Amino acid sequence: MRILNPDTTTPDLSYDVAVVGSGAAALTTAATAARSGLKVIVLEKSQLLGGTSAVSGGMLWVVDNHHAREAGRSDSKAAGREYVQAVARGRGRTELLDAALDYGDTMLRFAEDELGVKFIFLDNFPDYRQDLPGAVLGGRTVEPELFNYREALGELAEYVRTDGRHPYTMQEYENWGAFTRFPWEQLSSRQDAGFAAKGHALVAMLLKACLDNGVTLAVDARVESLVSTADKIGGVIMDDGTRIAAATGVMIGAGGFEWDRELADSMLASRLYTMCSPPSNTGDGLKMAQRVGAMTRGTREAWWAPMSLTGTLRDGEQVGSLLRFERQGPGSIMVNRHGQRFANEAQNYNDLARVLQSWDSPNNQPLNTPAHVVFDQSYLERYGVLDHRAGEPTPAWLIEADTLQQLAAKLEVPAENLVATVERFNTHAVAGQDPDFGRGVSEYDRYWGDADSDWPNPSLGPLQYGPYYALQVVNGAFGTCGGLATDGNGQVLDVDGKPIPGLFAAGNTTENPFAAGYPGAGATLGPIMTLAYLAGRALSGASADYQASALEGAGAR
Repeated sequence: MRILNPDTTTPDLSYDVAVVGSGAAALTTAATAARSGLKVIVLEKSQLLGGTSAVSGGMLWVVDNHHAREAGRSDSKAAGREYVQAVARGRGRTELLDAALDYGDTMLRFAEDELGVKFIFLDNFPDYRQDLPGAVLGGRTVEPELFNYREALGELAEYVRTDGRHPYTMQEYENWGAFTRFPWEQLSSRQDAGFAAKGHALVAMLLKACLDNGVTLAVDARVESLVSTADKIGGVIMDDGTRIAAATGVMIGAGGFEWDRELADSMLASRLYTMCSPPSNTGDGLKMAQRVGAMTRGTREAWWAPMSLTGTLRDGEQVGSLLRFERQGPGSIMVNRHGQRFANEAQNYNDLARVLQSWDSPNNQPLNTPAHVVFDQSYLERYGVLDHRAGEPTPAWLIEADTLQQLAAKLEVPAENLVATVERFNTHAVAGQDPDFGRGVSEYDRYWGDADSDWPNPSLGPLQYGPYYALQVVNGAFGTCGGLATDGNGQVLDVDGKPIPGLFAAGNTTENPFAAGYPGAGATLGPIMTLAYLAGRALSGASADYQASALEGAGAR
């Protein structure tokens, strides 16, 4: 165990709250509890702080938030509830959904007013399913501002996990579109100056709040098990046998179980081929809570997303690259094992990934995979693909051929199918239509397209000339999103549905309030941080209804 606080060399063995993990859920609970005067320690298994949150987009989806109201946007919790229930197909527990919706904006205000987290309001980012009741065209998503984490955290900055990319906000990403249009020199200057963006910035701001409120931070600190006293969970046991007491309770925010391959295969509804989360997410929190009788729920689900394997490493393990504009920009399509389109390529990643999971029962094989994004030289010249640019040697993860027939041979799909698919798509794309799958009809589709293209629909454009390229697509995930069952305050429930005294949890370790639904950008972190906030308030004995002018807790700083 290594303590990172500048004024501390060795840990105490007695705290009010022990927090397992260091993602946004863990840090939100830690900072919230510490803000009310509790003595808190954060225990991170890996060498870096931040967990999955630090490599995420960092956005939060919050219904009826004060930024939207101040901007004059029309929204309501009733509309948000109707929409989430439709997206989640009626699954999920009312108690968790109520907590996420009723206290989302409360959490947001607390994070801003008391923890110093600063957000950008994304007024025009559409909900993912515009066809469902309660969806809005924008105003439910916020993201962290750019943040100079080196200046704020000093030497601790080197222990914060990052996705390794230049610091740009998601708002900037959406405005610029393809990576070929990014101002890379400006972004390099930001990076040199110590700025963070997206999830990296969110985690850095929460870490600053933790430091300002006296939270002890530790890395290389793997928790082995929980300490059960006569009447509650009262601490943790480290992998070296050290016992750390937690008089008030333990909060588990240790991420999902996606990197425990056997566990993931046995619990998830579909095979997971790659992830982009840290490899330390092996279900430790889930397992330690199960040992003390915790209930599990929603473990079939993950934050599904179509990804490609391009050799990117995280902590020495290959991780997937999320495909966004590569499949949503005009001039690319996605084909299945038969050389045919099979879905609206521009739809949200969670729903598209579910199409990759379809099974062909008569032939006892996947219906659509192997699948590939297919595009041409004109697309590569306009946009590039991931970090590859026209004029550079074609990387090993990209398949190239002079003609569609030759590309079909390399993909082992019927050439006549691929040629016919491209010809049909092109005919309709130049007219701005997709009669087969409705691509470009939704505001969400058009939002992620190219408004400056030469074609009438920003989401659609023809494949024009060779060489032609194919990029394999696999079923991936940001992480699992089921696990420990909790109540509306983040307290873990036992197998009989009763709260386990002293044990709290939030984040990908737990059952998600939105069940299998993915309503919009930030629908992971929004409810996760809300339940984490509620757990921090419950641990400190404070009311969930935060008022900026009347913070409870005699030790509040």
